[in-house]
Amino acid sequence: MDDQNIADVVHLLKKAMREIPFVSSMAEEHRGPFPILISTILSLRTKDEVTAAATERLFTLASTPEEMLELSEEKIIRAIYPVGFYRNKAKTILHICRELIGRFNSQVPDTVDELQSLKGVGRKTANLVVTLGYRKEGICVDTHVHRISNRLGYVRTKTPEQTEYALREKLPLEYWSLYNTLMVAFGRNICRPISPFCGTCPVSIYCDRVGVTRSR
Repeated sequence: MDDQNIADVVHLLKKAMREIPFVSSMAEEHRGPFPILISTILSLRTKDEVTAAATERLFTLASTPEEMLELSEEKIIRAIYPVGFYRNKAKTILHICRELIGRFNSQVPDTVDELQSLKGVGRKTANLVVTLGYRKEGICVDTHVHRISNRLGYVRTKTPEQTEYALREKLPLEYWSLYNTLMVAFGRNICRPISPFCGTCPVSIYCDRVGVTRSR
């Protein structure tokens, strides 16, 4: 894909997007960094609809780190079940809340490095909180962003972290905050990991189809 076509790709994907990921919808509702952080933790290895329901149940019980620590681990488990690894995530949520209170005056950090110092927070989660929770510059790269950016031929990288840095070099700044939302929605519905729906893809004329051996 020619680099100059990225504007057309973004425009077409935005036009074709049917629904946005739950965490992105939280940002549009101005839910704040703390709910976005916790919801992103819950979303790992979990379907969006399950994440959404679990987030709402949990935040009905507690909406701040202090309130969260008043809940028992078992009560959090019951609230977030059946998200993936719900027992481990309950422990992680409690640990994060203790860290936020003890180290950050109950505030969610607004830098990737500080966020990554929290247990259970990786670079993807940190970037989502920075970009969606604080609306600061950043590019969140998950498996969808990494796969599709390479499949298009826009970048040629081996890991999500390499993809993030490659995108920082070439993706116009105006698309940074939107890029993850677009690619996640596109990856879930059309540009699947195996046998993508190339026949109905809105950006097929720009795509190099790198690594695609079978499509629909």
